[in-house]
Amino acid sequence: MKLLVTSSPHIHSTITTRRLMADVLLALLPAALAGIYFFGLRALGMMAVSVATCLASEALCCVVARRHGALSDGSAAVTGLLLALTLPASAPYWVAAVGGVFAIVVVKALFGGLGQNLFNPALAARAFLMLLFPASLTRFAAVGVRLPAAAMSVDVVASATPLHYMVMPQLPELSLLDAFLGNMPGCIGEVSALALLLGGAYLLARKVITWQIPVGYLATVALLTLVFPKGSQPFAWMGYELLCGGLILGALFMATDYATSPVTPLGQLVYGMGCGVLTVVLRYFGLFPEGVTYAILLMNACAWDFDRILPPKRFLMKRGGRGQ
Repeated sequence: MKLLVTSSPHIHSTITTRRLMADVLLALLPAALAGIYFFGLRALGMMAVSVATCLASEALCCVVARRHGALSDGSAAVTGLLLALTLPASAPYWVAAVGGVFAIVVVKALFGGLGQNLFNPALAARAFLMLLFPASLTRFAAVGVRLPAAAMSVDVVASATPLHYMVMPQLPELSLLDAFLGNMPGCIGEVSALALLLGGAYLLARKVITWQIPVGYLATVALLTLVFPKGSQPFAWMGYELLCGGLILGALFMATDYATSPVTPLGQLVYGMGCGVLTVVLRYFGLFPEGVTYAILLMNACAWDFDRILPPKRFLMKRGGRGQ
């Protein structure tokens, strides 16, 4: 009997990066279609510009770094679509292009490529755009206004999002059903909780993501906003906090990013809870009404620490490394 000595990994899977990215794109399709329905073809144009810019930036990075196959894995397309979904449909096309270049070249490629990035590329790009072009990212079209796709930029009558009302603080002037379906001002992919939950259910069914991060994230926000509401109707306040803004998009598609989240089950749960705590703190006390972007980015920097501090229990081992 021969003893074969090989390097890791010793367990192989038929699941490929391309298949995972295809599943994420399919899961994002309901939110993308909802964005087109509510905001018109302008939303489709933003998605096309963002995805095309990310693909072109990925191709350029592959040529410079002499890497092959990175463009075909679909990760750049996922980044481009996620970035577009976090932007208002009224933003200029060049804003999406600048964000796409930053996401791929700075956040992803300069850190070593797929799986080596410290921060989620789409969220980091959105934070970058918010820093440089806040006016473009805080103007939202009113409900029912479908924007034309042809113009490079559009003039809209700015409408306050539900989160802006809640900063005052007061409950938004729309029903929870409208907030659930997406009939409200906001960014392209964040308005319809129904569409996002359908996509999240698909990812869970396909085992692309696990329940720990989304449940830990959403449950923490629900508990804190219920216990510490800003208004006199705690259950209504909790409902609007969950359904409005980018919370569900972030919990299902951003915080669960493989490269920037923990891999251990307990680490994922604590990581999700930390995202929830920071989101509530930033929403309640921050300068901007939406705290999801910065909450997840801050927790991205701690993901490795959660894996180190909260390792899974090894078989027949007690804490401290001693055998049973």
